Amino acid sequence: MNNGSRQTEIQGQLERITFHNEENHYTIAKIRVQGRKDLITVVGSLVSVQPGEELKISGFWDMHAKYGEQFRVVSYETVIPATVKGIERYLGSGLIKGIGPVMAKRLVGKFGLDTLDIIEKDTNRLQEVDGIGEKRIAMIRQAWSDQKEIRDVMLFLQGHEVSSSYAAKIYKQYGRDSIRVVKENPYRLASDIFGIGFLIADGIAGKLGVPHDSQVRAEAGIMYVLTKLSEEGHVYYPYNALLEECENMLGIPGGIITRALGATVAEKKVVIEDLTGTERDSYDGVNNKAVYLSELHAAETAVAGKLTKIATAPGSSLSIDADRYIADIQKELSIALAPAQTRAIRNSLNHKVMVITGGPGTGKTTIIRVLTMLHSKMGKTVLLAAPTGRAAKRLSEAAGRQARTIHRLLEFSPKQGGFKKNEEAPLEAGVIVIDEVSMVDSVLMQHLLNAVPPSATLILVGDADQLPSVGPGNVLGDIIGSGRVPTEHLSEIFRQSSESLIIVNAHKINRGEFPVLASNREIPQDFYFIELEEPEKVCEMIIDMCCRKIPEKFGFHPLDDIQVLAPMHRGIVGAANLNTELQKRLNNSGEELVRGGKTFKKGDKVMQIRNDYDRDVFNGDIGKISSIDMEAQELVVDFDGNKVSYDFADLDEIALAYAVSVHKSQGSEYPVVVMPLLTQHYMMLQRNLLYTAITRGKKLVVIIGTKKALAIAIKNNRPANRYTRLRARLQTAGA
Repeated sequence: MNNGSRQTEIQGQLERITFHNEENHYTIAKIRVQGRKDLITVVGSLVSVQPGEELKISGFWDMHAKYGEQFRVVSYETVIPATVKGIERYLGSGLIKGIGPVMAKRLVGKFGLDTLDIIEKDTNRLQEVDGIGEKRIAMIRQAWSDQKEIRDVMLFLQGHEVSSSYAAKIYKQYGRDSIRVVKENPYRLASDIFGIGFLIADGIAGKLGVPHDSQVRAEAGIMYVLTKLSEEGHVYYPYNALLEECENMLGIPGGIITRALGATVAEKKVVIEDLTGTERDSYDGVNNKAVYLSELHAAETAVAGKLTKIATAPGSSLSIDADRYIADIQKELSIALAPAQTRAIRNSLNHKVMVITGGPGTGKTTIIRVLTMLHSKMGKTVLLAAPTGRAAKRLSEAAGRQARTIHRLLEFSPKQGGFKKNEEAPLEAGVIVIDEVSMVDSVLMQHLLNAVPPSATLILVGDADQLPSVGPGNVLGDIIGSGRVPTEHLSEIFRQSSESLIIVNAHKINRGEFPVLASNREIPQDFYFIELEEPEKVCEMIIDMCCRKIPEKFGFHPLDDIQVLAPMHRGIVGAANLNTELQKRLNNSGEELVRGGKTFKKGDKVMQIRNDYDRDVFNGDIGKISSIDMEAQELVVDFDGNKVSYDFADLDEIALAYAVSVHKSQGSEYPVVVMPLLTQHYMMLQRNLLYTAITRGKKLVVIIGTKKALAIAIKNNRPANRYTRLRARLQTAGA
């Protein structure tokens, strides 16, 4: 409410942003207005603004019951600062590449109130300032020109009541064609630019006058819904259910959506196929067709076909005394294999494709090491790979030989059009072992199988009870469930592992049993449950555990060794809030960057949240911020020695990683896992999620929450169904 006051206008310098919501851009900021002693609090939608900028804001004065006087934003514009101090702050905010706080001070010291005019009209004079040469001038000139273009895009968007925070991204994608592209087809933004989805593009389209019930909107909406469903893990979606989803989301009649769906099929963006009788029965006969994004249909059919081809190809006719080789290797490694392990290793000699699956402590790693040695002794080239860098590193250490990520194994090169290893240039190997296959989605499996020569043996290793891949599909589960690929299920927990409560409890939870909770805190254990109910107290305990108790009692490093895994993103004990609180406690670096309400500091632990093939960094990779360059507008993250540079406009590709979701932790192991578990996480309380989280901890797991939430998660063994047809395709193909 505006207390009945009339709309008015204030102008001042933005001092700081105290809160910013990424989704709706609701912002709380402090403005310094001439003639006012104290900073003014402004609240409302403020986008693409930085401390130091001069803002002219229209709005209403409010009196908040708790926080006092506030100015509520209706609209605003950025104006050129009129004071020397304002210009220095404006330029020092990182607005112009090539000018940081130090250089801004020098420029203003030299040119005073004329600084911005000189940058605009006479950049050669900048050489009069120490530290500015021709290269720096060229950078500043280009950045100033780009900024003007971006401002034009911003003004265009603001003129249509659209958030201008996307202006830099739009300009980076389309350059001087930005406004033309947005006018012609705003829905292109959703597919072309990371961070701009259908809903934002749809908002822009509406403001530009695209009819609500137009077919172009319906087509874009269908692609959005199918993409969103694929992000939830579905490879396809039932026809009638899809129409219903689209009608609800778009708010337009089904007839228009049906015609639009036909158009997407004609354009080969979408594939529709009949479901088999068995599959149709599972939907009560209502949904008798499957609707795919074309690339996912191609991936699923290729995986089934290629897997069948490899499995049925002629094997090696080499005759050896396998028992003697296996006995010699056991002696060499000073180990004694269990019958199931020996059987799995022998099967690797007799089958072209096989799966080895089992929980923690069941000896999967030992099998990989022995069969790798066995096939090498037979003169075969053995290649090892895993989906993530961390998983590949663990595999290397366990097997005693090089393992690579699947992307590196397939020699991915975005500049050369994708994976260099494929059917035309297959991998040169006799045996290919892939670990952590539960993480591999349909598309990545397609590319992997394309590069496997028919003569090779493919061994897939993973834990089928973990969460399925982040990407679409349930590849490992479907391969095992098809019954067409020989599978060794490992269940015996070995002696050393049986002494670990982490492993004992992981298996108990997986069987639907309540875990053993450490009752004697004086005896060091590796699994603890701390019972607390109030979210605020759970949050405080997590912070204290990570920053003080665990480092003091067990000697683990709070940043390098401890990982908080949160079932959800929002809430007091969600990943977002825990990241903010842990950053405050664990990183007191003075070097920081504030962008759109996000604060990044030098030394922060961060995660890449999308696959970026150009930078050779992938969804889920964790690194540390090694430098922040305000002048070059670049932030550098060190991912285990791979130093990756990010332009400030691309910072939505990374997120703080003091706390991460359980899904994002797949394929990784951490010395210590700390996890909140409350009934407020009800939607995410699933057995496979809890099981996956616990099995990420190598030396210590601490769960903080309620036994009720723990019991709910253990009981809920009905994870959300993923629509895939890989199992049916494999059964039909007879692999």
